Amino acid sequence: MFGALARKIFGNANDRVVKSLRKKVEAINALEAKLQGLSDAELQMRTDWLRDRLKNGETLDDILPDAFATVREASRRVMGMRHFDVQLIGGMVLHSGKISEMRTGEGKTLVATLPVYLNALEGKGVHVVTVNDYLAKRDSAWMGRLYGFLGLTTGVIVHGLDDDERRAAYGADITYGTNNEFGFDYLRDNMKYRLQDMVQRPFNFAIVDEVDSILIDEARTPLIISGPSTDSSELYIAVDKVVRQLTEEDYEKDEKARTVALTEQGQEHVAQILKDVGLMKTGDLYDIQNVSLVHHANQALKAHKLFTRDVDYIVKDDKVVIIDEFTGRMMEGRRYSEGLHQALEAKEHVTIQRENQTLASITFQNYFRLYPKLAGMTGTAMTEAGEFQEIYGLEVVDIPTNVAVQRQDQDDEVYRTAEEKYAAIVKLIEECRERQQPVLVGTVSIEKSELLSDYLKKKKIPHNVLNARYHEQEAYIVSQAGRQGAVTIATNMAGRGTDIKLGGNEEMRIEVELAEVPEGEERQRRIAAIKAEVEAAKEVVLKAGGLYVIGTERHESRRIDNQLRGRSGRQGDPGASKFFLSLDDDLMRIFGSQRLDGMLQKLGLQDGEAIIHPWINKALEKAQQRVEAHNFEIRKNLLKYDNVMNDQRKVVYEQRREIMDAEDAHEMVTSMRQEVIAEMVRSAIPEHAYAEQWNVEQLHADALRVLGADLPIRDWAKEEGIADEEITHRLLAYADEKMAEKEQAYGPELMRNIEKSLVLQILDQVWKDHLLALDHLRQGINLRAYAQRDPLNEYKKEAFELFEGMLSQLREQVTQMLMLVQVRVQEPLPLPDMPAGAVMGRTDPAMAGGEPPADAPLPPGMVRRSMPQAFGATALPVASETDLGDPDLWKNTPRNAPCPCGSGKKYKHCHGAVG
Repeated sequence: MFGALARKIFGNANDRVVKSLRKKVEAINALEAKLQGLSDAELQMRTDWLRDRLKNGETLDDILPDAFATVREASRRVMGMRHFDVQLIGGMVLHSGKISEMRTGEGKTLVATLPVYLNALEGKGVHVVTVNDYLAKRDSAWMGRLYGFLGLTTGVIVHGLDDDERRAAYGADITYGTNNEFGFDYLRDNMKYRLQDMVQRPFNFAIVDEVDSILIDEARTPLIISGPSTDSSELYIAVDKVVRQLTEEDYEKDEKARTVALTEQGQEHVAQILKDVGLMKTGDLYDIQNVSLVHHANQALKAHKLFTRDVDYIVKDDKVVIIDEFTGRMMEGRRYSEGLHQALEAKEHVTIQRENQTLASITFQNYFRLYPKLAGMTGTAMTEAGEFQEIYGLEVVDIPTNVAVQRQDQDDEVYRTAEEKYAAIVKLIEECRERQQPVLVGTVSIEKSELLSDYLKKKKIPHNVLNARYHEQEAYIVSQAGRQGAVTIATNMAGRGTDIKLGGNEEMRIEVELAEVPEGEERQRRIAAIKAEVEAAKEVVLKAGGLYVIGTERHESRRIDNQLRGRSGRQGDPGASKFFLSLDDDLMRIFGSQRLDGMLQKLGLQDGEAIIHPWINKALEKAQQRVEAHNFEIRKNLLKYDNVMNDQRKVVYEQRREIMDAEDAHEMVTSMRQEVIAEMVRSAIPEHAYAEQWNVEQLHADALRVLGADLPIRDWAKEEGIADEEITHRLLAYADEKMAEKEQAYGPELMRNIEKSLVLQILDQVWKDHLLALDHLRQGINLRAYAQRDPLNEYKKEAFELFEGMLSQLREQVTQMLMLVQVRVQEPLPLPDMPAGAVMGRTDPAMAGGEPPADAPLPPGMVRRSMPQAFGATALPVASETDLGDPDLWKNTPRNAPCPCGSGKKYKHCHGAVG
């Protein structure tokens, strides 16, 4: 009671934050008259004046009023838009590294110009992150006029740019791009071999548009750069046929948790079918040799029982394309991991793509936490404020609207069956059309939008359908959804980036309808006609009650429902919203509607009647809160595991950058060699062991394998009074002498070049293998819970041990390579570029996987050499067309590869010729 009273007197925490910023708004407003009196040139000179103030020790907060006032005046002159006071408050919230929650139509794109300009004055770069390429290009071009007027440069990162174009875009004062492009550039940069090849600058400040969509909805799927693994498409097809033969008794499905598992009967049934078709030769289903079959069977079962065509994915151009459940967009290039996508391809009888092995990955949570200052804006963040605070340390501030919201949000109507619900929706649409009121209908899947479309076709009601199938016309369909009598069906409305204006969007109509009309009197006449038509239509729509938003069911997240509602009532326009539900809806069905159905029948609810009561709204909201909390726990748990890898990723990437930044890696490889030899001796000669307990044979074998040295270690061990320190000293002396001979023979410059190149190449290889090992560890770690052990603690411990093993492997492989490599000196050569490409999970189709093909030309100065068995084929820099290496080491060279001798012939026609 006292808390409510205090909030009434003093306002809540959000009100106090907004109120505290009003003083700065007054300071900015006080400058407006002065700035209006300046010429364009004088206004533009303020950018250099503000930069000078920063150089002289003032902070960004000190110059904020002057900077914001400058942007407001420049915007009024360049774009004809003046920032409202609430937009100034939103800009200050963004500058302070928080999230601005602003209603749809309040001008978030314009708000961002204020903190972007202010922070760009430091010259460290500002990133503006959008949800798709269309918005990145549109906003950079649109707002770039304003920044250009004030003397700042703008770049945009979209798919298809080469490295030089990306570097130039990141070098600009302000860079627009999508979350995927920024994240992939970060991963690709950390696979480069030279600092000058990297495209990104050190991170400074990022503003994320539609922050809830990117930092929460998208955060469940990591960015992955991967190379092709083994091809097992035949196995997917065979197991798919097995799963098709299962009955309902063979598996248990939990829709709430989205899991499916074989029952005991199902396991026996699957095992029998696998034996019948010859896939399982021996043992039981869960024997170690059949683990791969179990994995394939489980993924095929998920594909058939948990994933629905046209709801979770669509089939297009012989591909399975994932549909984002929150935005209804096709997610081109993104693939499910762990073989699930291949299982879906087998289910739909399309071409099965090869599985991929991870080369680099990062989650959006960990990527965006790399920015020293992060901010975001959206229309719906308050419901997830706890997650933003806990995961990202971002506070959410609700910015008041410029004009009070006039929209009427009506109570939900609940029907017994989906048939009755759709009949009621169609009836309401007909009523709205009679009074020429535009209607926006939100559905949760393509399947539901096309079902409703069929109902409207039967009633001969003209309408537009917006879903993943009609992605291309998205912006235009949304922009015209406010025309009189228009009916638009949309599969989720998150992040569309286009306002629905009552009467229609005149700018979009001019752009589309007059695209081919040249400048002149005719164009101006038609523009005037369109403007008059839109103005007249707006009056009709206003009288009819504004945009009516209809939800065909509740989403599991309140945020998505709020996004749909927020499309109506922008900038003080009238409007209305209502949700229609049935007991067949997923949310109702999963949360116990069976009991409710029986109760309604007892109470005598007739066909076509609905229940309407505020209590139902509250009950549904609580159900949604439970689902949101459950999903948050899943994301938080995933992040805990990824944090382990993230710590290791930071170490490896930092190490790579230091190696590239250093003049050479000589001290590092010398230190590695010393550690490897010390470890070899420690392993064979335990501390305080007697001479007869020494494993001399192992030490001799290790020295031969790693150092390529057939040393008289057996004789050394027989010497009177010799200790492990002396043996270590002799091995080090031998290795140092050999490396000194190589340096004298090949020259210090080439040796430094080879050392640096080798360390980077081998580091990338062992890191890739380490990621694969972590993937395997992660898949089975939850089974430790059966042994009363905490899976997360077990994962941390074993991941650390694997990392230590990776570093040990790196030291040994670098030492071995340098001891065994042989080159002939001609002239020093530059380091190799990063191998051509990697396919991305959230994949980039423009790149093709892994190592260059066997017969592909290598960069200048590179030859393929087959190193000892442990390493596989590796490209090393050499300085001559004639390789001086031991021909015995060439036997693993691919048959179609150029011969390592440098003759220019294929290996099979040269040193690899048979007979």
